[in-house]
Amino acid sequence: MDREPNQRYAVLKPVGHVVVAFPTAAEGEAAAEILDAIGLTGDDVRRYSDREMLAQIDQDLDTTEPVPSLSHELELMRAHRALAARGYHWLVVRAQAGEEAERVAAAVRLHGAERAQLYGHFVIEELLQPRRAVGNSRGAQRTPRAAPRKA
Repeated sequence: MDREPNQRYAVLKPVGHVVVAFPTAAEGEAAAEILDAIGLTGDDVRRYSDREMLAQIDQDLDTTEPVPSLSHELELMRAHRALAARGYHWLVVRAQAGEEAERVAAAVRLHGAERAQLYGHFVIEELLQPRRAVGNSRGAQRTPRAAPRKA
């Protein structure tokens, strides 16, 4: 994101990072402590408040020109913005695809993470199934969870 010039959200992909959304700051902090305990420390884990994420996304949306091939990324940014507007807090965790990203997902899931996406060079992988609908004016509703992945 903006704190890492080579991994800016303005290019729509913090490649090599898992972007995680939490309903509360406390849940995000608890997850950050667990990540620290499993060896992801310092610059590996960045915290974003709801306001910081809103400001970052608004800046990125203002400077990003619509390109048809980026429509999925723009929709994901808008979904992240909707969550941040509802008070969600964020962790952006440096992690490689595969086992390391799965460890991050397992750790944050235990602390209330509602979304976790691994940004690769060409694909954004959902590590957790979203549990709540985004943008529902009457409040969040549960969405069905997919069956767990087999190893």
